[in-house]
Amino acid sequence: MNISNSTLLFIVLGAGVLAILYMTLKDMIRKPEATPAPAENASKPATDKAILPLQLQAYERLVLLVERINLQNLIGRIFQPGLTAVDMQVGLIQTIKAEYEHNIAQQIYVSPMAWEAVKTLKEQTITIINQVASQLPPDATAMDLNKQILEIFLQAETSPSELTSQILNAEAKRLF
Repeated sequence: MNISNSTLLFIVLGAGVLAILYMTLKDMIRKPEATPAPAENASKPATDKAILPLQLQAYERLVLLVERINLQNLIGRIFQPGLTAVDMQVGLIQTIKAEYEHNIAQQIYVSPMAWEAVKTLKEQTITIINQVASQLPPDATAMDLNKQILEIFLQAETSPSELTSQILNAEAKRLF
C-alpha cells in the first residue's frame, strides 16, 4: 500500500482545514455567551442594553393597541350613519382583530403576564360586542349597538382597557 506524496499532502491539508473550521466554529458559538464589560452590572448581560429599547417600544405599541381597541375610542372611529348593528359589530370585531394581529410580534419583548392581559382584553372586548349584538333586534341600527355598549362601560367602575393599560405601564416602569 503505497501512498503518494500528493495524497498525503491532501490528507494533511484536509485535516488542517477541518481543524481550523472546528476552532472557528467553536469560537463563533462561544461569542454570544460573552460576559458584560466590567463597567456594566454583572447581573445583566450586555444584550440587555440592545433589548431594552425594543422592550420599551413593545410596551408603547401595546399601550397604543389597548387605546385603539378601547370600545369608547373604536366606536367613534368605526361608526358611520346608516350602518346596521350587524355591520357595526362586524366592523368593530374586524378592526380589533386587525389591530391585534398587527402587534402580535410584540409578545416577544414583553412578559407573559403583559401579553396575556392584552390577549384577554381582545377576547373580552369581542365577547362584549357579540353579547350586546345578540340581545338586539334584527333591525337594530349601529347607533343602538353603540348605545348599549357604552352603557355597559358607564356602569363599570374600571374598564378592561384601563386595567390592561395599568398592567402594561407597571411592567414597563420595572424595566428601568
